[in-house]
Amino acid sequence: MPRSTVANNATNTLTPKPSPASPSPTSELKFEAALAELEQIVQNMEGGRLPLEESLEAYRRGAELLKHCQQQLGDAEHKIRILENDELRNFEPAGGENGASR
Repeated sequence: MPRSTVANNATNTLTPKPSPASPSPTSELKFEAALAELEQIVQNMEGGRLPLEESLEAYRRGAELLKHCQQQLGDAEHKIRILENDELRNFEPAGGENGASR
């Protein structure tokens, strides 16, 4: 095998390839998708099988996702306050399947 081919093969095996499922930019994720990704990161980290660099990257991504989820929950609460004239009330179901008619 020519030397340049060996060098190219060595470089190709050492260069990390982008994963097929690269994480989406956090700002584009819906709450449910961000929460699901965060839960997966927690499971992976709790498994203790990630190398140090991957653990650090997972932690960074998890912190980013957590901040995004908290922001979306805060925004939802703000919208509810606006709809309820700045007064949060206890939720009382309106009869549906688990309603009072038994």
